[in-house]
Amino acid sequence: MNDIAALIPLVAILALFWFMVVRPQQRRQKEVVRLQESIQVGQRVMMSSGIFGTVVSLTDDRAHLEITHGTVIEIARAAIAKVDQPVAVEPGEPGDA
Repeated sequence: MNDIAALIPLVAILALFWFMVVRPQQRRQKEVVRLQESIQVGQRVMMSSGIFGTVVSLTDDRAHLEITHGTVIEIARAAIAKVDQPVAVEPGEPGDA
């Protein structure tokens, strides 16, 4: 009986570790994979390095981004960290064309 009682704290620590570290990381990884699979041509994205660009073509594991007019780079699709939502400019604010 003492052997089982000695294992209870160890099992509790492992369960806590699972719920606090492993499970949230798995959830984040699934979200990243879902995001990378949903990317479409024409979307503005941000790479994990912080570079923004517009997707001009996609293959299975690569994407071509136009980072400025006429400049297209080839990246690994896994390097795309998020889809950038352009900020709407209010009339009269700087940057309003």
